[in-house]
Amino acid sequence: MRHVRLPLTLVLLLATGCGLTSGSPMVDNVRPGSIGAGEPLSGAHLTVTSKEFTEQLILGAIMGIAFQAAGAQVLDRTGIQGSIGAREAVRSGAADGMYEYTGTAWITYLGNSHPVPDPQKQWQAVHDADLRNGLTWLPPSRLDNTYALAMNQANFKKYGTKTLSEVAALAKSDPGAVTLCVEGEFANRADGLPGLEKAYGMNVPAKNVTQMDTGIIYTQVQKGSCTYGEVFTTDGRIRSMNLVVMADDKKFFPNYNAAPVINTNSLKKWPAIATVLDPVTAKLDNTVAQSLNAKVDVDGEDPHQVALDWMKEQGFVK
Repeated sequence: MRHVRLPLTLVLLLATGCGLTSGSPMVDNVRPGSIGAGEPLSGAHLTVTSKEFTEQLILGAIMGIAFQAAGAQVLDRTGIQGSIGAREAVRSGAADGMYEYTGTAWITYLGNSHPVPDPQKQWQAVHDADLRNGLTWLPPSRLDNTYALAMNQANFKKYGTKTLSEVAALAKSDPGAVTLCVEGEFANRADGLPGLEKAYGMNVPAKNVTQMDTGIIYTQVQKGSCTYGEVFTTDGRIRSMNLVVMADDKKFFPNYNAAPVINTNSLKKWPAIATVLDPVTAKLDNTVAQSLNAKVDVDGEDPHQVALDWMKEQGFVK
């Protein structure tokens, strides 16, 4: 789950119970390509971390591979369960960096109830607020892993909706047509279904909403068991299943742009971290993320290998 809300009282428990003391060296034997020239991180011992889902494992590996190309020795502590554990690792200095999502930080960690609609302003707000926590946000990517509703091709041909406003209109004109498959958390969160219905003036009867695990949603939508399913916009299964994503035309859902978050002390010691990561982050968008995620979730490839192949294909490393 990408955007998890957990009580801050769990921070210590998570930080001590998520394997922060373990990890294995990254040994990819990469050399500088378009990044890392002159090996500006030579002599650095850096630890990268991530949450446990596919996209995060790939992004964590990308960061570690970039550091290695720039001459650093890298410890891999990716795959920490839950959102807060990975963040706490970077904040405490147990890790030096990770890719995090602007919306997750703004709402879940920093406790704001309303997202900032403009992606760049949302990043700036998080950047400014997190400096006091010893965390520095580097420039964001266009990769925006936010919520969406999607439908299969048959239902798209039948109903023709392209935006959430059109879904709301359909729910009014033909109430039985709009059936939803969603996660339990999405069904109850203010930035999930209740807020969505309020923002779009949509009323979906409870009998038309089925709660299920994330992975099952995609297969149920593909089969047409529900007209619309809650998806994440960078999930590789959207492309592999040829699903149609509804545009959030009222900009209800928060922006969840991925950006490197670096322990501020680590960045002061090794300022080249920023110049090494900036070109890589600039290449990340939803199309790239869907493609890379699909290699793991659909084709069964290893997340680290997927990251390494992409870094080589882009010429970032050799």
